[in-house]
Amino acid sequence: MACVFLSIFFICGVSGCDRLWTSRYGQLTQDADSKSAQGNFARAISLYEAALDDSPRCAEIHYKLALLYDDKLNDPVGALHHFRRYLALAPHGSHANDVKTSIKRDEIAVLTVLSGDSVVPRSEAARLRNENLDLHKELQARTGSLRTAMDKSPAPDTNSKKTVSKKGEQTYVVQSGDTLVSISRKFYKSPKRWKKILDANKTGIRDSKKLTVGQTLVIP
Repeated sequence: MACVFLSIFFICGVSGCDRLWTSRYGQLTQDADSKSAQGNFARAISLYEAALDDSPRCAEIHYKLALLYDDKLNDPVGALHHFRRYLALAPHGSHANDVKTSIKRDEIAVLTVLSGDSVVPRSEAARLRNENLDLHKELQARTGSLRTAMDKSPAPDTNSKKTVSKKGEQTYVVQSGDTLVSISRKFYKSPKRWKKILDANKTGIRDSKKLTVGQTLVIP
């Protein structure tokens, strides 16, 4: 009888701990989302990391952390770690394709920073350069397809809430923490279209890594 009671107590204790952790996990992620929306990225990262464990549900947190490091802090090394953790926990997750593309781009960014110090082996540098060429070719092909589709598309709805220019292009006002990559992800659901935005705003963007808050960009 004593063993039975002990077993029941143990099971209830484990269930209670699990419910407690689930509640704490939800609160931490909610607070982190709030801080991120407010622009307090350092605090958001701290809260997200406090909610991490090795369970698959944390793949989404790794993705959010990667985006913060990539889009807001311009830290490709930190972003790479969390993008790879996402793939390890959710190799077929809803963000998998975006993550794979972002990993390639961030590897190239890290190579650009470190190659002068001979930190990256030549074989790895060659592989990353080849991937960079492939990405550029893919971007050019998609740009051509997009222009063809835009030429065939009907005129924009004048009642739409989005701001549209005379050429049918949208405009966007730069907010605090924005980068070309984050704006590309916002409008195209992909980080790879940042160069297209840069090309459309060459006269207004002097440094692609430093956007001016309040600046109006054309989104082709």
